[in-house]
Amino acid sequence: MKIKTNVVFEHLLESDNKITIEQGGTRSGKTYNILLYIIFKYCLDNTGKTITICRKTFPAVRSSVMRDFLDILKQYNSYSELNHNKSNHEYKLNGNLVEFISLDQPQKVRGRKRNLLFINEANELDYEDWQQLIFRTEDKIILDFNPSDEYHWIYDKVIPRADADFYITTYLDNSFLNESIREEIERLKDTDETYWQIYGLGLKGISKATIFNYTEVNHIPHDAEFISYGADAGYSNDPTTLVSVYRKDHNLYIKEHIYQTQMTTYDISRKWKEIGIERELIYFDSAEPRLIEELRRMGFNVRPSLKGADSINAGIDLLKRFKIHIEKDSNNCIQEFRNYKWQEDRSGKMINKPIDKNNHTIDAVRYATYSVLSKPNFGKYAII
Repeated sequence: MKIKTNVVFEHLLESDNKITIEQGGTRSGKTYNILLYIIFKYCLDNTGKTITICRKTFPAVRSSVMRDFLDILKQYNSYSELNHNKSNHEYKLNGNLVEFISLDQPQKVRGRKRNLLFINEANELDYEDWQQLIFRTEDKIILDFNPSDEYHWIYDKVIPRADADFYITTYLDNSFLNESIREEIERLKDTDETYWQIYGLGLKGISKATIFNYTEVNHIPHDAEFISYGADAGYSNDPTTLVSVYRKDHNLYIKEHIYQTQMTTYDISRKWKEIGIERELIYFDSAEPRLIEELRRMGFNVRPSLKGADSINAGIDLLKRFKIHIEKDSNNCIQEFRNYKWQEDRSGKMINKPIDKNNHTIDAVRYATYSVLSKPNFGKYAII
């Protein structure tokens, strides 16, 4: 049987490493050719294997990669109703089991071992999701994704691995693409530079779900005006944080001072003294009244952060009115701003609520700015 493939199929044939990563722009044929490889190469060369195909949510699995898998079988007259377990979302192929799962099905993620794992749109997953999946995968892992997130864990944790092969493809690698679609993609050159970078050229860009843009600076300008310190409380797993925030015109400058777990009230006060804090204003998480009172009794000018209805989103909206700059040595703060994202619903649509993680220094920044700048008629800092 002759099948129509492109360079993605060839990558999988030549890749000897455990992990094959296919980064690409839209309509490069990544997913389609990976499925062709699974159906007409891996499953024909093997028997008794378990193949897992997954995405973040099951509605996304059903409407994309599972539909494409079944369409390919039907296109090449290889589909059999007898082999298709629709209730379990499984298909038997040459004595192999192909299962379709999602990360919102934890019992399946932590279930049986598998031989081959294909993660479709892998940039939707968290690093914890990735770890859960790979611990139960014995032979081969294939990832594909559009590179929408410039700071994704795939770039830090997977691509540099010695057992990983990394490829980039674009729509130009898909010789079967309709000319009108090709022209539509190329129209992005003139209409949306970011979309062209990601979906046209298959290169890294900024995720739509990422909440903040920022730049890194060597130091805070000497003429930037101090707003306040901001502090967030943690203990066992979550860190206690302290940041200082400065303003110059429509620019906010942020410096990280503390990012540490297991800190008692005494530890916090000692660290603040080491930093040189005396009577400077500190806004602390108002959910910690005992800590605030203890630190006040130790002589610090600490106040509860201003909170109200929807204060998280209000604080985010306030921060987004400024250009944000973070000192380069504020490593944890930078990491959090990189990875702070909006939540998505089960269909993958973004909702106006941030994911409650990667936010310990961000909360501290929000306490410092929202508690001061949102107050009406607060001198030169007032937001009108």
